[in-house]
Amino acid sequence: MLQVNEIRKNKEKFIQALTKRGFEASSIFEEVLQTDNFRKATQSKLDETLSQSNSFSKEIGMLFKNGEAQKANELKEKTIQLKEASKQLTEDLNTAVEKLQQLLFTIPNIPNELVPTGVDEEDNEEVFIEGEIPKLFEGALPHWELAKKYDLIDFELGVKITGAGFPVYKGKGARLQRALIAYFLDKNTEAGYTEYQVPHLVNEASGFGTGQLPDKEGQMYHCGVDDLYLIPTAEVPVTNMFRNDIRTHNELPILCTGYTPCFRREAGSYGAHVRGLNRLHQFDKVEIVRIEKPENSYTALTQMVTHVKDILRELKLPYRILRLCGGDLGFTSALTYDFEVFSTAQDRWLEISSVSNFETFQATRLKLRYKDEDGKNKFAHTLNGSSLALPRVLAGILENYQTPEGIKIPEVLVPYCGFDIIN
Repeated sequence: MLQVNEIRKNKEKFIQALTKRGFEASSIFEEVLQTDNFRKATQSKLDETLSQSNSFSKEIGMLFKNGEAQKANELKEKTIQLKEASKQLTEDLNTAVEKLQQLLFTIPNIPNELVPTGVDEEDNEEVFIEGEIPKLFEGALPHWELAKKYDLIDFELGVKITGAGFPVYKGKGARLQRALIAYFLDKNTEAGYTEYQVPHLVNEASGFGTGQLPDKEGQMYHCGVDDLYLIPTAEVPVTNMFRNDIRTHNELPILCTGYTPCFRREAGSYGAHVRGLNRLHQFDKVEIVRIEKPENSYTALTQMVTHVKDILRELKLPYRILRLCGGDLGFTSALTYDFEVFSTAQDRWLEISSVSNFETFQATRLKLRYKDEDGKNKFAHTLNGSSLALPRVLAGILENYQTPEGIKIPEVLVPYCGFDIIN
């Protein structure tokens, strides 16, 4: 979340930067500053009114003590008027503070200067590509047909139990899913990330802290009776572990990883691009989160990108990296790199990871700070990335590793699976 003092100091710069997102900030910035001016003026009036009321109260006591009851009663009348005024001023102040907060919640993060200008995914910039796209044999199948052929995933059974977008993994399909989770977690912990098991439901404060609320409220499953939300990603509970924290500079960086199921009420559509595992309402994901000093966060972002690269190299999947344009950039992100794996059977790229730097945007909402070497409190930078989202990785493995004899298992996963082919 942007801070008002930042908007005051960098108003024109921020307006220009936000045009990359197609976000017209002029009018809302003006409303923010006017609301903050009103808040300051009201706070000043309230402070003055309370001070005068306190002064009168002391004076009344002295007047009664000195036998000047008439003057004391006159001041008591004024004190009553001041109390009524302070009550109204307090209400006005609370309204202004709430309005200011709501306005700031609607403003997205300022894009980093590296973010390309663009409207949608067509304008994203390819920055890296690696891996040989395999040539499949005649009669090769997309993953949803492979899942049926080898009895790995039952999409219809998921519809029976819950609805579309909730698949049931079976036999070797379930074993492969579990193997991927264990492999991703092992890779992350070997790289210095501490593993956490976190709740799969969060309160409203957690949703606001990482920016899913109010921006993505319609995409989250809400448990109305308890006012809790099913998590759309482990980023939410993991990052919120540090809400309202003040860490020492020696404690940073903090590196976390965790596996969770993820729940998203994304609008569905029809066609091959959303079939099978391509788009789900419940899916598994392993996440990495970092809390960094501002001066180190972009080095950390590079390290996270390299880490995901290494995993995909070991899986021997063809992939590419995109730098997201302003129009495709997430609400909370300053800079995001998307990883996509190539699905040979579908002849298309499938997104499998986003690695993002949020700079101080989440930290200000979370009140996540650290004490620098001079003892001053500063907002930390937060980063997160998928390492990795399982459905499309699994789809890529099934499709790219299929042979006439069956589906081979990537060598690195064989020790986790206990088998080297599905047939």
